[in-house]
Amino acid sequence: MSKIDELLVDVARLVESGQSNQMSLTVVTGGAVITGRLAPEAVWRQRVSEVLADSDRLAEFSAVFASAAAKDGPPTHLHFHLARILQGTVGIPETGGMYRVSIADISAWTIGDVSYSDH
Repeated sequence: MSKIDELLVDVARLVESGQSNQMSLTVVTGGAVITGRLAPEAVWRQRVSEVLADSDRLAEFSAVFASAAAKDGPPTHLHFHLARILQGTVGIPETGGMYRVSIADISAWTIGDVSYSDH
């Protein structure tokens, strides 16, 4: 098991404490490159809950995301919104998605939202 990057934990802690969703980050995890903006876990959970509640088939899962237990200790996950998995010259999904990534599984990262252009 690799050592968790304390600098990345500090970034996650600031996002959580400030309730901000303006920090853009790009990470490599499990060979995938994910790029987007970080959100506090509570904000991320609420948005996922809202999306599920609006679904005829998935509404019953909404409550799982609506309730967040208070946690002691440093953040263990990053919560991305407006995020894309980069694949070749495209980002999937184009409009951005909601991703939860374990900090322990991140092998590389950089500040900023990476995008490609053919021009």
